[in-house]
Amino acid sequence: MASDSGKKLFVGPRFRRIRQQLGLSQTQIAEGLGISPSYINLIERNQRPVTAQILLRLAETYDLDLRDLATADEDRFFAELNEIFSDPLFRQIDLPKQELRDLAELCPGVTHSLQRLYAAYTEARRGETLVAAQMADRDEGTRFEANPIERVRDLIEANRNYFPELETAAENLRDELSAATEELFSALATRLREKHSVVTRIMPVDVMRETLRRFDRHRRQLLISELVDGPGRAFQLAFQIGLSECGGIFDAIVGRAGPLDDTPRRLYRITLANYFAAAAMMPYQAFHGAAESLSYDVHVLAQRFNAGFEQVCHRLTTLQRPNARGVPFFMLRVDNAGNVSKRFSSGTFPFSKFGGTCPLWNVHSTFDTPDRLLKQVIELPDGNRYFSIAQMVRRPVAPHPQPQPRFAIGLGCEIRHASRLVYATGMDLEKAEGTPIGVNCRLCERENCSQRAEPPITRTLILDENTRRVSSFAFSNAREL
Repeated sequence: MASDSGKKLFVGPRFRRIRQQLGLSQTQIAEGLGISPSYINLIERNQRPVTAQILLRLAETYDLDLRDLATADEDRFFAELNEIFSDPLFRQIDLPKQELRDLAELCPGVTHSLQRLYAAYTEARRGETLVAAQMADRDEGTRFEANPIERVRDLIEANRNYFPELETAAENLRDELSAATEELFSALATRLREKHSVVTRIMPVDVMRETLRRFDRHRRQLLISELVDGPGRAFQLAFQIGLSECGGIFDAIVGRAGPLDDTPRRLYRITLANYFAAAAMMPYQAFHGAAESLSYDVHVLAQRFNAGFEQVCHRLTTLQRPNARGVPFFMLRVDNAGNVSKRFSSGTFPFSKFGGTCPLWNVHSTFDTPDRLLKQVIELPDGNRYFSIAQMVRRPVAPHPQPQPRFAIGLGCEIRHASRLVYATGMDLEKAEGTPIGVNCRLCERENCSQRAEPPITRTLILDENTRRVSSFAFSNAREL
């Protein structure tokens, strides 16, 4: 962040976010850095500068990349603000980009609040929620969660998709089970039976019908459909154990999020139980070591840990343990209509919160090549380059004649990390031509895109009956004010 070792910086909000992401108190991080807790408090309130030496000590002590400290959260927050203020609602406001960057860096809480407010406004405008009606039915002073899914996604992002308490609990479970990967399902079933008096039963599809998993609390039975494959069955058992044994941990994590309505609170708990299940199947230390030694070969990792392709990709986005960090991946899951149903990032990739993805990203092409893993260098309008892989997955099997569910999984990282991946072997990453993509059509200002679905909301649409361009939409070069 600074080449001059004597330079002083006021980065209080950024420093505080780093400490919170590490799960440390001001006293704990002060001890690690060899300074007083009162000085940490002053740094975080921007009343004292932080020297380059302290930042270097922070990076060395907690295995942090200084480049990530400088840009990761600010870039994400700036992308969110840029998306919000590109809306025609703010057309008459000439808001300089630098002011948005300043807001993203100095006031991340305001950025988050604006994002939630805009999300509620967007859903009300599109008729996707009954915001006004529900707000009218509530007592004055109560809060309204416009979109519980986005709320939980925000909470996961705030934690960098890493929950150390759950990692520790999952590793302790695997140590207690002392079971090889191929014996994990049996060991988990035994744990449920002996410790919680819960019997696991694999049930015929005609009994389970549209349900893949159901816990019968009265009969103390965990019922799993025969349509669920081996990795999925182990995951569901680990999920149930998480609910039974980690309730206190879940409550503590949810409590740190502040007041939540019932729906996002329940969804957050389910998300944490899913996280625990994946960590139990792929314990952090063993999985991180294997990922590094195998150069992040997803298919081999799936074989070694008896997990699915999607499960491994998702798990790779969580490798944020201090002193044992993995590549900071981002991941998404889309269907063949372009709907995004999963979105995780431990890096800086600017996912759109209010739209789909760019059709030029080859994650969408996997439906045409279902048995191939595709790779691609992509470049955003700001010049940032990323390396990504993508593959179509089928899960779970559906009985005939129901349509077989298909999803495309995209996994990527900043180009500077790509050399660590087996998929980039033999590639000259510096010279590789990147496919120009946008965050989505409504925010992308690239001209002459043959796959543009709508004009950018930041430009004026030009209509000319005498001309037909490559793109379906022509627009002015000047931004609308």
